[in-house]
Amino acid sequence: MEYWLIEEIKNPEEYNKAIEKICWLYAIAKELKEMGITLISTDEKTSIQALERKILPMKKGYSEKQDSEYIRHGTCCLIANLEIATGKIINPSLTQTRTELDFLEHISETVKIFPGEKCIFVTDNLNTHLSESLVRYVAELENIDEKSLGKKGFKGILKNKESRKEFLEDTSHSVSFAYTPKHTSWMNQIEIWFGILVRKLLKRNSFCSVDELKLKISNFIEYFNNIMAKPFKWTYKGIPLTSGITW
Repeated sequence: MEYWLIEEIKNPEEYNKAIEKICWLYAIAKELKEMGITLISTDEKTSIQALERKILPMKKGYSEKQDSEYIRHGTCCLIANLEIATGKIINPSLTQTRTELDFLEHISETVKIFPGEKCIFVTDNLNTHLSESLVRYVAELENIDEKSLGKKGFKGILKNKESRKEFLEDTSHSVSFAYTPKHTSWMNQIEIWFGILVRKLLKRNSFCSVDELKLKISNFIEYFNNIMAKPFKWTYKGIPLTSGITW
């Protein structure tokens, strides 16, 4: 027996539309960049452990050996961005938490890197990615009257998660979001990069403190961008969209 998630799709039309939109954005990422629109895949990797391990290095005729015991020195959270057109990691945030304000600060600092450009963020439906503060941030960028936003839990754009999502998905805004459907983390390209981070750095390394962990993650990102970065070849296409998107 193997555990497997058999996904229940409650609204197939909405599900397919979201999949198609993201695949279409991936397919035209380079063209969007030439138009002044940067497509960014973003998410958090939480509870990255600073584990101090006993390691005997690899040598001729012998594989690397790790002791089964280790010392825990705490954790950190990485909020990372993958620029789809270049395959580079931009403006990573290493924090202790992943709160609504952590994500908002991460987005606002990322947007500052691209003055005069539009930014589209591909991310999941976590509550912090659909927050009131994120709506207010985008509204401020668009000079939208704060009174027109309504009140969270009662009315207007802020009423509920669905109304906030509709507002944040509006591609006419200078900052917008494309949300992956539930249980489709595989649609978010930053998850591919997180796998690289685990295999190349976290799985085989030893960290004596959280500060050392953060430093090695930062150094790896710099190395990755200089040596390894290139756009991922996205083979899943869905059904190409021909309309419904405005810039």
